[in-house]
Amino acid sequence: MSSYLVLARKYRPQTFEDLVGQDHVARTLANAIASGRVAHAFLFTGVRGVGKTTSARLLAKCLNCVGPDGKQAGPTATPCNACAPCLEITAGQDLDVQEIDGASYNGVDEVRRLQEGMSFRPARDRFKVYVVDEVHMLSNAAWNAFLKTLEEPPPHVKFIFATTEVHKVPVTILSRCQRYDFKLIGTQTIAKRLEQVLALESIVADAAAVQVLAREAAGSMRDAMSLLDQVIAFSGNKLDVADVTRVLGVADRKILHELGTALVGGDAAACVGVVDRLAQQGFDLPHVAKDILAHLRNLVVAKVCATASSGGAGPSLKELLDLADEEVADVVAQAGRAEVDDLSRLFQGFSRAYDDVVRSGQPRTALEMALVRLARRPPLLPLDDLLARVGDLERRLGGAPPPAPAPPRGGGGGGGRGPHAAASNVHTSVASSLPSPGGEHGATRTHGSLALAEPPRSRPVAAVVPTPALPANPAAPPDMVAWRAVVERLRAERAPLASVFDHAVPFEVAASRIVIGFDPTAAFVAARASEPETLEALTRAARAHFGAPTEVVLDLSAKPAPGAKTVAAIESERRAAETAKARAAVQDHPVVKEVIRVFGAQVRDVKLPASDG
Repeated sequence: MSSYLVLARKYRPQTFEDLVGQDHVARTLANAIASGRVAHAFLFTGVRGVGKTTSARLLAKCLNCVGPDGKQAGPTATPCNACAPCLEITAGQDLDVQEIDGASYNGVDEVRRLQEGMSFRPARDRFKVYVVDEVHMLSNAAWNAFLKTLEEPPPHVKFIFATTEVHKVPVTILSRCQRYDFKLIGTQTIAKRLEQVLALESIVADAAAVQVLAREAAGSMRDAMSLLDQVIAFSGNKLDVADVTRVLGVADRKILHELGTALVGGDAAACVGVVDRLAQQGFDLPHVAKDILAHLRNLVVAKVCATASSGGAGPSLKELLDLADEEVADVVAQAGRAEVDDLSRLFQGFSRAYDDVVRSGQPRTALEMALVRLARRPPLLPLDDLLARVGDLERRLGGAPPPAPAPPRGGGGGGGRGPHAAASNVHTSVASSLPSPGGEHGATRTHGSLALAEPPRSRPVAAVVPTPALPANPAAPPDMVAWRAVVERLRAERAPLASVFDHAVPFEVAASRIVIGFDPTAAFVAARASEPETLEALTRAARAHFGAPTEVVLDLSAKPAPGAKTVAAIESERRAAETAKARAAVQDHPVVKEVIRVFGAQVRDVKLPASDG
């Protein structure tokens, strides 16, 4: 009885054209061979099952193929697979092509014996080819012994290294090799290859069953072939999605779509029912949780990219999702029934719960509770709406007159004057997210912050703290009230010039004469104030204010007294005091305190309306 040859070996690519998913490697190597620019050392790196060892054998065949008639003069990018070197390399029996396991052939003595054999010419082939698999397992001493030989090997020697952990390979070795990075193979690419193999094996399979196999391969063609072998052993010559999911212990797309619909629709009972069916059928629930997380990611991507990718130059939505056409349509339809913020909240909440499901001794319970919390998530509501509703309720309970009509939506926050006026006079918003399991109320601290933003100036809004009147009797001898009035009159006519005198220090302010100076650090504005046009504008504003022929004098030689204040400094202090008072009022308001307690939020910022002077 002949031994069975697994599909991964039976259908191993024999030419670069058959190498699936690594077109960049195949094209580069083929062009190098065709142009006669073949390096002496290659390093193939990538995850398991993506074609590293297969490519090493292909390269060895290309270098040593002599053609079906034995007259091939040199290396070729298309080996014949009929000559003795090709057949023996494929079978792993060629004396001049040695495949070495780096894990067991990792000492200095082994490297020295290898070096001793390199000096001899090949027994038959053009090149001696040394393929070292898992080369990162070599010891540091072995690498050091390899350095000189690897840099200047005999002309008839080629090295091909393969590794899954390239970061463990010394930099001195990397610099002596041509490096080729093998990427993960796309799900649809694997699915097409599986369909070809099934056709060659005369096995009928559902498209959905092939998609499940390709998805579970996680980018590895060898894993896909191994899973296919396993499923064929169970189902025989006809594969359906039910058999595939049962054998592999994974959920098919219908189950994931059903769960997604229940989560988006807020149906917690349906979520628990689906988990119960999966548990009764013996599915691996941590693996199911991983598939749910991937499905939620696909919903977010479909929602944000369905329109953007239709006419752009970037990857298509099918490429981003890596799903079959009918599955892409289902995901897009499901994502269309929810808002992107809600979908991203679902993903974030489940991503935090996923770790608990995987680590839990009771994965079913952890998965059920995570899905229930997600399905029962509260809706996202702007905090200003919440404050308005609570304020209305407070007024009704307290017998106060009904509140004034709220401004139209989208125009910024309106100012109430009820018990929570300090909080309602600023525009507020809250973005809450379902928390990690164990959160008391399901609020995420990262997205549960309380953001207070300034309302638009285009519509009237009450200030949190009223703007105080100008001081009646400033501490400094100059009449600061009059000086500010002069600057504001200038601001109404020439705002850029008024900003210059905001930084001026008044020494004398009277109807007959105004004397001002500048701090030495304000040399730029002092130079601007010295211009005749600027002084004339200030003189006109002063005479208009006092109704007298006021003289304006700019004295740049005088030094301001310690503690002398400018209009800008006074305004900055006033705004700082108002902001501090507004922040205290907001934080002390009972409604805001309750929001902070429930959502785990925090007052992030308080912005006052722009002052009119």
